[in-house]
Amino acid sequence: MPRIVNEMENQGYSVIEGFLSEEQLQAARTHVNYEVERHHHEYFAMQGQDAVRGSIFEEMSVSPQVMDLFRDIYKTGTGQPPRSPDIFPALRCLQGKTGKRESYYFHYDAAALTALIPLVTPSEGRDCGDFIFFPNLRNIRSNLYVNILEKALMQNTLTQKLVTFAVKRSWLKPAKIKIVPGNAYFFWGYRSLHANEPCDPNALRSTVLLHYGEPHSRENLASKLLLGWNFRRARVINERTRRRDVG
Repeated sequence: MPRIVNEMENQGYSVIEGFLSEEQLQAARTHVNYEVERHHHEYFAMQGQDAVRGSIFEEMSVSPQVMDLFRDIYKTGTGQPPRSPDIFPALRCLQGKTGKRESYYFHYDAAALTALIPLVTPSEGRDCGDFIFFPNLRNIRSNLYVNILEKALMQNTLTQKLVTFAVKRSWLKPAKIKIVPGNAYFFWGYRSLHANEPCDPNALRSTVLLHYGEPHSRENLASKLLLGWNFRRARVINERTRRRDVG
């Protein structure tokens, strides 16, 4: 555990190679392929245990071994237990024209600890959707409203365009990770501004993210509004790609 936390602090991330077995990776890809067809080969995101009910992604998020690992990393890194023991899964697939629009969306996570687990990644071409991030830019905020203000300042349309412009011209140089399917990449998602590079519309980049340890209570009205906005954004995109299913 100290190794993982030390690497997260010093280089911004730590990797556990072969986090998923071959059987688990194949089961994950089978589920992804089903959802890819259902969403007509366009971008989609499925957030929370209810959205991935009955899949290997739900199994991961309730596995005692995985939950123990996340709790130990969190406690070692923050010096305190999490508010909740729950792991929040999010399945994300970049593909098609809508997938390309999701690139360079720099953001902070609501949860302190994030594990990025690639399932399918492009292996050829320039646009492989590589993971890019500015590690550990901020500390965990004790005040929820400071957190909301920082997220609003960094995640609005104007700032997104300015940061993307600067990154494309190498004025800003985020760290880049060439992610490998089956590995797990741990980083402080709350503290690190992160995104992905563009992915070829004809290729598929699929990842599952496991979020753990939200510093701020979800019972607060501001937290509920912020979380609701995130869910609505994902739902609107998903419904847009599935609308041909209606009727």
